[in-house]
Amino acid sequence: MTTEWDAQYMMANNFRYSKTLLSFCLERSIPFIYASSASVYGTCTNFSERRKNEGPLNIYGYSKWLFDQYVRSLEKKIKSQVVGLRYFNVFGPREAHKNNMASVVYHFNNQINETDQVQLFSGSHGYDDGEQCRDFIFVDDIIDMNLWMMNNPNISGIYNAGTGVAHSFNEIANTVIKSRKKGKIKYIPFPKELEECYQSFTQANLKNLRSVGYKKEFTSLSKGVNAYLDEIC
Repeated sequence: MTTEWDAQYMMANNFRYSKTLLSFCLERSIPFIYASSASVYGTCTNFSERRKNEGPLNIYGYSKWLFDQYVRSLEKKIKSQVVGLRYFNVFGPREAHKNNMASVVYHFNNQINETDQVQLFSGSHGYDDGEQCRDFIFVDDIIDMNLWMMNNPNISGIYNAGTGVAHSFNEIANTVIKSRKKGKIKYIPFPKELEECYQSFTQANLKNLRSVGYKKEFTSLSKGVNAYLDEIC
């Protein structure tokens, strides 16, 4: 459960501090590219960047959503670049500092090292064991997207930052196991406390991103996972 302190921290960092940074940049016509999140969509299965598709399930998603709404409210007044990238499930090097918030690829690798097992949630929300799906994107692709936006200062708006392809947790786990050449999957009961606040499926709609000229293809799941594990193992 999110504590009151966690909620205050999220709102301070993801909303109020972001407003301060945005104000600073707008006053000086400095381009502003920020990280939004796919968590703003909640349980919706339509992942296009429209208000009617948004309904965050937790305080983190709400804090990201609230800042997106603030940016939208200023759209007609903004004269310099402001871009929000809605990150889906990012994985890749240099994420160890995120601890529990690091990607499942990171945690699956650690679990194999410690127990020779990968733990996945059992079936929930109509999905079979481990078949809940997310749009996983390699961090190099996120970097490329940020740099492309920076090099195209005439583009503003909120855009999904995913691959447009959903992969099950079973697929992720088996990719890690295949790369490590060891490990097996163990299904654990789905936590009751997550039943009302869990995204069982995400898949970025890339129509808006492609429409502004972003043409770069994304790293495949296997290539990204193997590159990541080659670096940390």
